[in-house]
Amino acid sequence: MSSRVRRSILAVTVAVIAFLGFAQPALAHGFSSVVYVHVTAGDDGRVRTELQLEYDLFVVSAADFEHDDPLFKAGTAAFDAGDAAAQAAALDGHARSAVGYVTRRFSVSSDGRPCTPAKAGGFTMGRQEGVPYAGLVLDWTCGRQGEDHEVRSGLFPDAEHYVTGTRSIVTYDVDGRSGSAALDAGHPAFSTHQAWYERFWEFFRLGTEHLLTGIDHILFLLALIAGSRRLREVVLAATSFTLAHSVTFMLAALGLVDVPSRVVEPVIALSIAVVAGWYLWRIWRHGGRATELETANRGHFGLDRAGWLRLGVVFCFGLVHGLGFAGALGIDKAFSWTLLWSLLVFNVGIEAVQLSIIALVFPLLTVLRHRWPAAGLRTTGAISAGVFVMGLVWFTQRAFNV
Repeated sequence: MSSRVRRSILAVTVAVIAFLGFAQPALAHGFSSVVYVHVTAGDDGRVRTELQLEYDLFVVSAADFEHDDPLFKAGTAAFDAGDAAAQAAALDGHARSAVGYVTRRFSVSSDGRPCTPAKAGGFTMGRQEGVPYAGLVLDWTCGRQGEDHEVRSGLFPDAEHYVTGTRSIVTYDVDGRSGSAALDAGHPAFSTHQAWYERFWEFFRLGTEHLLTGIDHILFLLALIAGSRRLREVVLAATSFTLAHSVTFMLAALGLVDVPSRVVEPVIALSIAVVAGWYLWRIWRHGGRATELETANRGHFGLDRAGWLRLGVVFCFGLVHGLGFAGALGIDKAFSWTLLWSLLVFNVGIEAVQLSIIALVFPLLTVLRHRWPAAGLRTTGAISAGVFVMGLVWFTQRAFNV
């Protein structure tokens, strides 16, 4: 391999990492929102939906982004004051605008016929992930009671240019069936006749999409791959990471762990920098000699003390990443065992993408290291250096809100 080709590979590698990194917002998953919906059979054959909506986003959207709108003024003043009673009063005082926004973008139908909504009781206030949420109960009257109800949600769309992605996590117990569903812009509706495998496929798809669009998690995985010289190293590292984030993901889903995103997000960024920096330190320690790096790890499972320490670090950071995965769905408590199984499928979707990336990238780096050791070392060093810089940039942005 000529020096010109090697320089080109390094330049392209660094440029891609920089582009992907700086193209992302400071938060790992952008500014997204989660709507919670619980659907049950109400009185007289009606369908009851209990919605939980992020308060400040709800106020801005229902006021149609008009700063002189009475709902906007009252709602934002109550939000800034942190007064839950005033927040509920602001929504109740402008219920027509607030409820109208919801019913324009959220609907229930029975056997293909639209049901008519009616507000049941006043607005209530609660919190999710430390953020104020507004509760709204709607009773839906359907002209003809069928055996198939469809729920459709288009709340807080990307077109409003206020969020990047909204998911509606729906649990239901109606039509003699119970289950859960995840709705988003690409899949805005579900039917109570939906088969179990269709429901689980939605969560599997969400898991794959989350990792593919979460560049911070991809860079973390690339740092692990670049810093692993042998297949058993990357397998052990990936297994350690998987076990760790699966534990905290499920603990968060069960409501046993609740860590604010303002803590989780900076630590995720720091973990990216630390794992990438670890490999850069190894390169420096061995004087940038590829042959010494190849023979450095000896001992149980081919790992020396530093290798085992690296696994421990990866496991600890995996625990934090699990909280980030749970936060991506806004999960901080278990709504039902059915939803819990759906979240496990979401986790499986994440793992499928991780294994695919390892299967694609690691063999390429292995071939490069074996045929051109010096070029392989420069390439993995460039990958780690790019990831290290992006980790530090993200940590600064998330920790200090810059």
